[in-house]
Amino acid sequence: MRWRQGRRSTNIEDLRGKKGRRRTVRRGAGGGAKLGGGVGIIVLLIGLFLGVDLSGLVGGGGGQVGIPQMQYPGDSVSGQGPAIRNDDEAANFIATVLADTEDVWNKLFRHAGKQYQEPRLTLFSDGVSSACGFTSSAAGPFYCPGDDNVYIDLSFFRQLQGMGAAGDFAQAYVIAHEIGHHVQNQLGVSMAVQRQRRQLPKAQGNALSVATELQADCYAGVWAHHAHKDRQVLEPGDLEEGMNAAAKIGDDALMANAGRRVHPDNFTHGTSQQRQQWLLRGLETGDANACNTFGNN
Repeated sequence: MRWRQGRRSTNIEDLRGKKGRRRTVRRGAGGGAKLGGGVGIIVLLIGLFLGVDLSGLVGGGGGQVGIPQMQYPGDSVSGQGPAIRNDDEAANFIATVLADTEDVWNKLFRHAGKQYQEPRLTLFSDGVSSACGFTSSAAGPFYCPGDDNVYIDLSFFRQLQGMGAAGDFAQAYVIAHEIGHHVQNQLGVSMAVQRQRRQLPKAQGNALSVATELQADCYAGVWAHHAHKDRQVLEPGDLEEGMNAAAKIGDDALMANAGRRVHPDNFTHGTSQQRQQWLLRGLETGDANACNTFGNN
């Protein structure tokens, strides 16, 4: 990805190495259930082995990421937490992708006659408290609609690479997916799904969860479409990185890798093929209206 010359968002705070503080719920914020990025490995696999439904959490696998530390021109990023150093490349990458999602969704909401409320993003280590409760790093990246905030422990990207999903666009896809959940929250989708799930049997509720996660994948593709159209951020190989990451984190792939029988009724995020399909649809169309995963598309 061509990201180093992009602006960096200031809607970011760095709580790494510090005890995460609890957030208060914003007026009008929707719900308090964490929305995951479809990259839940550790917690999901534990749930599969124990036969316990841990789908409310999402986690990561294991591995090694090779993000070099190098200094480049630009201002440090600061939010409510300490400033991010210029030589902290991983954090600055996150801040730049976040800024790009802000630019894209502000534009798309404006064209639709709506106002986009930019989310915040918190970097943490080990665990963090949010309006959705305390969450450990094992839960992976997540979005909390109660405080309009995305939470990421950067160690997750080491785990992602260990799963065979390396590359900067694979990481950007994860971030954009979580921002996709924020877009859903802004549009009222999150609250509607939560209300409906409470009234449905588990299998049907899981199907709604799948549709929600696939829509966030599609929204991630919409972001990438417009980011490249407006700023030419994608490079050769980026599409393959995204498709590969989507394949690695499909429910069927996770279950198979855990040595478990693939059981569609237990899916919460969609199959590898579905995740690739919806990410690609967003990339190809750039149209959020094409992301109706709740219909019969």
